[in-house]
Parts: sequence; structure tokens; C-alpha cells
Amino acid sequence: MITDDARKVLASNLILNLNDPCALSNTSWIHPVKYVGVWWEMISGKSEWAYTHQYPTVKLGETDYIHAAPSGKHGANNANVRRYIDFASANGFDAVLVEGWNIGWEDWAGNSKEHVFDFLTPYPDFDIKALNAYAYSKGVKLIMHHETSSSVMNYEKYMDRAYQLMNTYGYDAVKSGYVGNIIPRGEHHYSQIEINHYLHAIKRAADYHIMVNAHEAVRPTGLCRTYPNLIGNESARGTEFQAFGGTKPGHTAILPFTRLQGGPMDYTPGIFEMDCANGSHCNSTICGQLALYVTLYSPLQMAADFPENYEKHPDAFQFIKDVAVDWDKSIYLEAEPMEYITAARKAKGTDNWFIGGVTGMKAHRSDITLSFLDKGRKYEATIYRDGPDADYKTRPQSYKIEKRIVTAKTKLSINSVPGGGYAISLIAKSE
Repeated sequence: MITDDARKVLASNLILNLNDPCALSNTSWIHPVKYVGVWWEMISGKSEWAYTHQYPTVKLGETDYIHAAPSGKHGANNANVRRYIDFASANGFDAVLVEGWNIGWEDWAGNSKEHVFDFLTPYPDFDIKALNAYAYSKGVKLIMHHETSSSVMNYEKYMDRAYQLMNTYGYDAVKSGYVGNIIPRGEHHYSQIEINHYLHAIKRAADYHIMVNAHEAVRPTGLCRTYPNLIGNESARGTEFQAFGGTKPGHTAILPFTRLQGGPMDYTPGIFEMDCANGSHCNSTICGQLALYVTLYSPLQMAADFPENYEKHPDAFQFIKDVAVDWDKSIYLEAEPMEYITAARKAKGTDNWFIGGVTGMKAHRSDITLSFLDKGRKYEATIYRDGPDADYKTRPQSYKIEKRIVTAKTKLSINSVPGGGYAISLIAKSE
């Protein structure tokens, strides 16, 4: 286990970067992750977390899941998880998040249940041992998911056993969630009891060498400088709100000024099919989604859409495959809160750069110079921009891709539509 002195060493190893306030530590078990996952399909209405519709309520240890009638819509099943593992392996992703793997989802949020999850017992159609072995055979890790349903004391009762289970199967990252009103009643997400709990979870995770990505948690205030295993947080309206009626353009152009000042954000970008099965619509273009991989810093970065939606647009998906998640340098080229923001970042340990620019409710022409590039060196630029007829409501999948050679003297002018944006990869050519 990690002592307080060891934690001080972790903090001293943290690489501070003024542009990225919680840049990664060089501690070996804390590392950047690019991942896909069984998640958006539940959020958008394609599948469900719950395994069965047979029971109006369930009791852990008593409900007979083995003989329950499957609903046929459970997303975290063996075949579907293997499909995501295959996709991750084929496209160079590090990991696969799986939500809905464990019993209890039949009556979780909004039911005021204290003992809602045990964080240990998988559903009958999720073979944790076999799937973990399959992932490792493909060079991919699984990311654990711990939804607490805001029953905080219940989570703490199981926490050590849950982290030990992760160690047993080689999981090194967990996404935790706190959906709903806090239990015990009367407490809130920002109550002192909750602040203490979040810190406790991070500390115990560090003892087990586990990285934490907390959703619905308290707004971060730089805590990841002390505990760099806090690799990510949501703690603001992320992509999931696009499936809850939509988030207006401009939201992602304000987050770098507000939420991201406290640390990295797991925004879960990368949606290519904007129309959700539940009838909601994501208010963005594909190029606007690509830009988020640069403008919203996170060393834990998700490609959130379904594999089949990426397979429809392999040329645009290439940027998500190429873009880095850990950086040596960050530069903000232009910004106006809620209207636009353009960032350039140098991929860690390389000479390659990536640029992302997002727009709000108004169209924007971005006039930038590439003077931050090495003088006298050539780069192959791949530019992903909104198509001339792109519209975040009616034609979000209209885009144009071009390649050209650029240098530090190059100036670019790129037009983005409302709710759109652009992304550029700048790959240094051999000298």
C-alpha cells in the first residue's frame, strides 16, 4: 500500500504545465488512456444497463438473475463487449469501458435504495474472467465502472473488495458515478461528507494503483496535483447531455474558461451520428466533435460513439486515431468565451502538433499562423473542416479533408459553421 510519504513522491513527480493544470505524473502506473466503450448506446437509448424487466425491484443476494428472463436490450453482454474489444484492438485504442456489467441496474437511480450495487457480481451474460482474458489477448484493457447511485456509504462498504477485484483482473482504471440525490438524505454532492468521500475514494484507489475518473463528482480544484491518479473528472455537462435534450453550441467554447481551469475533463466526445435513438439530437458537426480532442484537455480520452458509426466515416475517424492524449506544450491561438476557441498542442515526446477549433452559435473564420512550429521544418498537415453546406441541425456530417505541406511561415484561414469547428494534425517530416 502507498504511504503518505509515497503520496508526496507522487505529487513531486507530477509534471506541472500552466496550460494543463493537472498534467500527468511520470509514475509508471499512471498513464494516458484512449478508450471506447459500452456507454453511449445506453445513454442514447439503443440499449439498456439493466439485464431484465422481470422484476419491479431487486434485492442483492436474493434476486434470481440466473433464471430471470433477459430483456434482450442489455448492452453489457459478452458478444457486444467482444465487439468493442475487437474494434479497440483494430484501431489502436488502449481500453474499453463497460457500463451495466454488474447486478442491480433494474431499480437504481431515483429509488432511494441504499444497498443498490455490490460492485462485485456480474450479470449472467457478462463473463468477467473470460472477457478480461479476451481483452488482454487483443492488447486491450477493460475499464471498470462503479455507479454508486449516490449511495455513498454503501460504496465505501464495498470499496476495498471492489478495488481488489480490479487488481485480480488487471483493471487499472475505474469510472465512478454519483447519479441521483445523495444517500444519506439531506446531504448533497457538495456537502462535506461528499467532499471527504471523493478524497477517500481517490486515496484508496492509489493504494491499489488504480486511476480514477469520477463523474457527477465535485468540481475539481487542482486535487490531481496531489493525487495524480485522479486522471479525469466529468463535473460539468458532458456529452451525455446531448442525449438529454441537447446542449447548445457555445457550451464547449466556455468550458476551457471555467470547468477546465480545475483539471482535466472526461467530456466523452467523438459523436458522429447526431440523431439519438431516444429522439434527441447532438448539436454539433463531426468536425466540431473532432476539435474537442484538442480544446478539452483530458489524458483519459474517449471515442464515445458506436463502432459502426465510425466505420461509416473512416476518413474523419482517422483524426481520433491519430490525436495524442498527453502533451508537452499547449498554446491557445484565439478565444472568445461562448463564441470560439482554438488550441494547438504538441504531442508528448514527439515533434507533432494538433490543432482544434470549436465555434458557438455564430459562424467563425479562424485566421491563424503556424509560427509555433520548428523553424525551417516541414509538416504534413491534414485539415478536417466543416463542409460548405454543413449545418449542426440538418447536415452535421458534411465535412472536407485536405492535405498540404506547411511550415512555421504558413498562415491558414478556415471557416467553421455554428456548432462546428475544425481539427488539424501536423506531422513533422523527416529532416
